[in-house]
Amino acid sequence: MGTSEQYTRADIQRILNVSDKQLKQWEEFQFVAPLAPAAKEFYDFRDLIALRTAKQLIEKGISPTKLRHSLEALRKKLSEVKSPLTELRIISNGKDLIVEGAAGGQLEAISGQFLLNFATRELVENVRMMPDRNAEAWFREALEYDADPATRKQAIEAYDRVLALKPGHIDALLNRGTLAFEDGQLEAARDYFVRGVELEPQNSVARFNLGSTLEDLGLLQEARQHLRLAVRLDPQDSDARYTLATVCDKLGSEEEAREHWLAYLRLEPASPGSEYARDRLGADRL
Repeated sequence: MGTSEQYTRADIQRILNVSDKQLKQWEEFQFVAPLAPAAKEFYDFRDLIALRTAKQLIEKGISPTKLRHSLEALRKKLSEVKSPLTELRIISNGKDLIVEGAAGGQLEAISGQFLLNFATRELVENVRMMPDRNAEAWFREALEYDADPATRKQAIEAYDRVLALKPGHIDALLNRGTLAFEDGQLEAARDYFVRGVELEPQNSVARFNLGSTLEDLGLLQEARQHLRLAVRLDPQDSDARYTLATVCDKLGSEEEAREHWLAYLRLEPASPGSEYARDRLGADRL
């Protein structure tokens, strides 16, 4: 999920707690980038960030008219900047708009001069001023962070915020568990996946993730139980077939392992794992 995420006008008004009249004024003042016509029907994630930032600045004492003039000035001074509210780090001292540079330098948006080492960056990485944001808003941010290995820590923090607000958020549980698993925190990963299975017993992904984690923990009988359920719920899941076959081999259950190796080969005849599957079956067992 990324900037293609779409929100309706009603979504924007609900998330930001603004009236339709306010929203129309902000559109007319071109707070939304690109310079879009008023009364947009749909908004993307960048629009949401821009409007949220505008709301925060207005609440800090910057009038909509002054904000409009400041944004116009910034667009003129930085021709490559089309959407200052999302591309620049803009703060308010209660009176003026200040743009911060990477080295700590600052400028006043309308009259100041730009300093050396000025940096532009996504405001979504810097503005964390929504104590009232809901679990879904945090989840969308977590997905943004999760897409980039460089922001893994932020992804973990955002998923934790989701689960603090909504402990039964199944996707956040599974994604958080996956990050813990990848970090080698197997006990923590197991706990997240157990919660997922308890929440949705018929969720094949939760069953597979739990089974895989239990295998790595050496709990093979328990792993097989959950992996069996995973392939029963989704017989086309080749990863679950492969892992279940591996677990059955470790347990000495050759016939059951054979069943799942064959199923895996039917699903993935030319995959990197197919050679290993054929080796496990052996020429006399095909």
